[in-house]
Amino acid sequence: MDLQTIFSTLFWSKWREFFGGIVLKFIKNLFVREKNQNIQTRPLAENIQTAPLTEEQLQVVSIPTVSMSPPHFLVGCGQSVGRQREHNEDALFSLSATLADGNNEIPFGLFLVADGMGGYEYGEVASSVAAKAVVETILSKIYLPFIGIDGESSGESLQEIMEIAVTRAQQAVTRRAPGGGTTLTAALVIGEQVTITHVGDSRAYFIFPDGRMQLITQDHSLVRRLVELGQITEQEASVHPNRNVLYRALGQAEPFRPDIQSLPMPHPGYLMICSDGLWGVVPEAEIFQIIASARNPSVACKNLVDAANLGGGPDNISVVLVQYF
Repeated sequence: MDLQTIFSTLFWSKWREFFGGIVLKFIKNLFVREKNQNIQTRPLAENIQTAPLTEEQLQVVSIPTVSMSPPHFLVGCGQSVGRQREHNEDALFSLSATLADGNNEIPFGLFLVADGMGGYEYGEVASSVAAKAVVETILSKIYLPFIGIDGESSGESLQEIMEIAVTRAQQAVTRRAPGGGTTLTAALVIGEQVTITHVGDSRAYFIFPDGRMQLITQDHSLVRRLVELGQITEQEASVHPNRNVLYRALGQAEPFRPDIQSLPMPHPGYLMICSDGLWGVVPEAEIFQIIASARNPSVACKNLVDAANLGGGPDNISVVLVQYF
């Protein structure tokens, strides 16, 4: 039985029973995307300007997060093909829920960005099937048992399940998109803990009210490795002709293990996952200013995408922004 049939029979019947057509329609439309191809170089934007936050903005973002009962996430996401690509090879996923049954108040979130490589019908398919494989694994092994529905629960730790999810994504990419590849950065949030699995050069950040942006993933790229070895500077890396070359990605033949880590969610603060179409164009100071100035994460994501396009939009742009209440 193929993956799609398994997913349909095992998962969707119970999903409909508990959540009805609204969530089903939501899931169905999560992967509607355009296409892009032939990711080459990403020139730095020269027309982006940044400025320190005003006192008013600092006061707004410095206000402690109001305690909510039950606790939940405020989530935004944004995506664009960019201004120099014909197709969108990025995929993103965002799902949040809360279980409050009188005894427990537990928020749950699954957020993901995948940046495909390999051109039309390769990168596009690679990012899509990888994202769906991860989502299927997490929902069946964690989310269904989490809400009391039988799934594939077998006693693995969260980190073990995340590694299983990446393994299934790798198998899906090599089977469905031979010759293609994709990055993958996924965050599983349960309560106040986030478990992140990462392959490639999409990124996850923690963003704090005082202006700090903490990069919590490591780029699996040639230039990042050269920076770590002290052979080139950060400035040289930003314009290096091989800055898009990855030494680790889903779809590659060599075996690898994803980076997996569990951390406390910033509270107050944000978790942001994005493709290099955002972080490679918009400086961190401007990213923080845009988020701090927006009235909610959805508006912030729209403004972040707009800023990347204003900076030339050299690549597809995907971003998910999560605020914990």
